[in-house]
Amino acid sequence: MSLSFHAAQTPHFFTVDVEDYFQVGAFERLIPRSTWDSYACRVERNVDRLLELLGSAGATGTFFTLGWIADRYPQMVKRIARGGHEIASHGATHRRVNLLSPAEFREEIRSSKATLEDASGTVVSGYRAPNFSILPGYEWAFDVLLEEGYEYDSSRFPIQRPGYGSPNTPRYAHGITCSSGTLLELPMTTLDVMGAHIPAAGGAYLRHFPYSVVRSAFRARQNAGIPGVFYMHPWEIDPEQPRVAAPFVTRLRHYGGLKKMQPRIERMLGEFRFTSVADALPDIRRTAPLVHAA
Repeated sequence: MSLSFHAAQTPHFFTVDVEDYFQVGAFERLIPRSTWDSYACRVERNVDRLLELLGSAGATGTFFTLGWIADRYPQMVKRIARGGHEIASHGATHRRVNLLSPAEFREEIRSSKATLEDASGTVVSGYRAPNFSILPGYEWAFDVLLEEGYEYDSSRFPIQRPGYGSPNTPRYAHGITCSSGTLLELPMTTLDVMGAHIPAAGGAYLRHFPYSVVRSAFRARQNAGIPGVFYMHPWEIDPEQPRVAAPFVTRLRHYGGLKKMQPRIERMLGEFRFTSVADALPDIRRTAPLVHAA
């Protein structure tokens, strides 16, 4: 087991991947990065709405923010930080780690860290890879993160799934021992169902699955005194976002359940306590078990 609290007092981690609707991995073959500036950004209004929801619930969160976004909306990044929330890195340009060389990855996390720290006036110590793309076989990324001054990662989803599954990753917070030191890993929340690990961390799973699936996962974590990791994107509370001409299944995954998302987030915020990773980092560092990088 990892970080543990008294069950009634267990705070979960509310995390946000700050990217806009045209930057998601599902559209990367349809919308080249070179055209991003031609799209009307909606991220600022959606983040501000999300900050209101968190404020009303008395909750704080960790905002894994793209450097591309911070370059264009530094005042938004400042507002997030001034609201008591943590600023962390989502990379610079939303490129998957498994498609980068170590040198390219280093530049992504180094430049985004500098941009985010300049905009927020805070130290950036956390990272989440686009599309949870630190996959098995790419553990070299952990050393690069440590060398660039990061303390923790939240890039692994311990499920069996094409694209981003890391099924052998421990399901709870743990320290990964690397040649460069120890990096804390906060994997995404899953629900045990007859021995299978069901993804239940939020995002598309909150939109497409019954609410009870995600609620049950976080309730089980709370009863065990172990924080869960919740995640979402700002565009998921924006049903009016422009539609991208994409294949049917891609459109179904991206646009399905958008109208349900804000009410469900409000319900989650009402039923559970949420905080940022930074607020619990000393406790995680002290209690997380250690595993060796593969």
